[in-house]
Amino acid sequence: MTTSKTSESSASTPLLDLHALVVAVRRRRRLWCALALLGLLAGAALAVLKPPPPSATVKVLVAHAEDQPNDTGTLIRTDVEVLGTTRIAGQALRTLGSSENPEDFLRDYRGTGLTNNLLQIDVVGDSDADAVARAEALADVFIADHVRRMRSAANAEAKALLDQRDRMRTELAEVNKEIGSRSPDTDPNESASIETLFARRAELNSRIADFDQRAAEARTGTPKVVAGTQIVDAPRAVRHSLPKTAATDAGIGLVLGLVLGLALAAVGVVVADRPVLRRDIAANLGASVIAELPHHSGRPWRRRRTRATRERLTAHLARTVRGSTDDVSLLELGCARGASVIALDLAGALATEGPVTVVDGLPGPQLAGRAPKSGNVTVVGGERAATVPHQERRLGVGSVAPGTAWTDLQYLGTQTVLVVRAGHGSAAWLHTVARQLADQHIPVIGVVLIDPDPRDRTDGTLWDGLQTALRGRSERPARQNGTGQQRTERLPAWAARGADNDQEGR
Repeated sequence: MTTSKTSESSASTPLLDLHALVVAVRRRRRLWCALALLGLLAGAALAVLKPPPPSATVKVLVAHAEDQPNDTGTLIRTDVEVLGTTRIAGQALRTLGSSENPEDFLRDYRGTGLTNNLLQIDVVGDSDADAVARAEALADVFIADHVRRMRSAANAEAKALLDQRDRMRTELAEVNKEIGSRSPDTDPNESASIETLFARRAELNSRIADFDQRAAEARTGTPKVVAGTQIVDAPRAVRHSLPKTAATDAGIGLVLGLVLGLALAAVGVVVADRPVLRRDIAANLGASVIAELPHHSGRPWRRRRTRATRERLTAHLARTVRGSTDDVSLLELGCARGASVIALDLAGALATEGPVTVVDGLPGPQLAGRAPKSGNVTVVGGERAATVPHQERRLGVGSVAPGTAWTDLQYLGTQTVLVVRAGHGSAAWLHTVARQLADQHIPVIGVVLIDPDPRDRTDGTLWDGLQTALRGRSERPARQNGTGQQRTERLPAWAARGADNDQEGR
């Protein structure tokens, strides 16, 4: 039975609740909005305080002897890499008469292949004129180097072909010498061998003519490459628009800041594990959410709605207190101001039937600084709680924040209403609150949720659970239903796990 309950609890609890994660990240919108705004301002400030250096650009049309229609850009990428060598950089610096280190100059320019035959060179300099001069020198040096390489390749190819031709000519001379003045008709006995020599001579003449033609074509292709490689867009300074640059940098900073803020918010939510959904808060405290109040009133129409909600909550709590013979307390977690307002409203509603004493057990002056709305309401400190007459109605206000003296809570009231701010306490601390109140035998009437998420559609009512945070048993008998059969009520998940652990220990 224990194993089945544990597996059922594990199956019902997801490893990562995306709904709760989205809600918690949305509630931390101040963080990621602030980081996004900071990134926006940082980007705009960077564009103003550190403007781009003077730069120039030039476009070079590069012709290749091996150009093919189906080329995937391999040749132009090779040209880009050749442009980024210290040989090209050093020759350009010598043309400019500069003593700068070629390795340093390589960081000041870059080449980009726009098409298979179009190369763009971008250069930065100390001024616009210096950048234009550098771009022109780089373009001229690259064109000269490219033409020289193409000519060297063509000459090497032509020389190889002519060498082959010369070897064919030498062999042809030997064949001619062997043939001499003989012919197939003069010597019938050797007609077959003579015909073979004549065929060999014809083949050699054909190959010699082919090598001559290919060598001529190799030399003919070089002028096309030389004429085709040229500057098609003269070097010019690039004009930078400060508003455009500032807008671009600000947009980039905005996106980066927003992404960083969302990432930090998501990580913080997962690490902190602070429940924000009414479903999770009710499950961790083992008590149902009976009312919700915003943290701030906000706009006028929201103020009217908040006032109506407070009046309904006050009426509900007043009926609960009137129907109980025990003292009731309001215990806050992360919302001392909201608990003080609720306590004074409830005391004012109860004051119509007689004097009410509000026992202030809050650690700060939130309640002491507020004047009661009725003359029948008296606010006293926690140290004077014992002096309150027993015939007088008493309403305690305290805190269950870390550092609470748990044994003193029973002097504020033998039953309580928890006033909890959504996302303030961690799941572990909510468990601690529920266990400590159960140890003190203080039943929890309900939970008033402060600052709930407006898009939260989860149910904060424990329909089949206990209304108090009792522990030590996984089930307890309840009153019989209309069929005469006894039904059971289950403990919260944390209590069930604790009971299972106790049973395994025994």
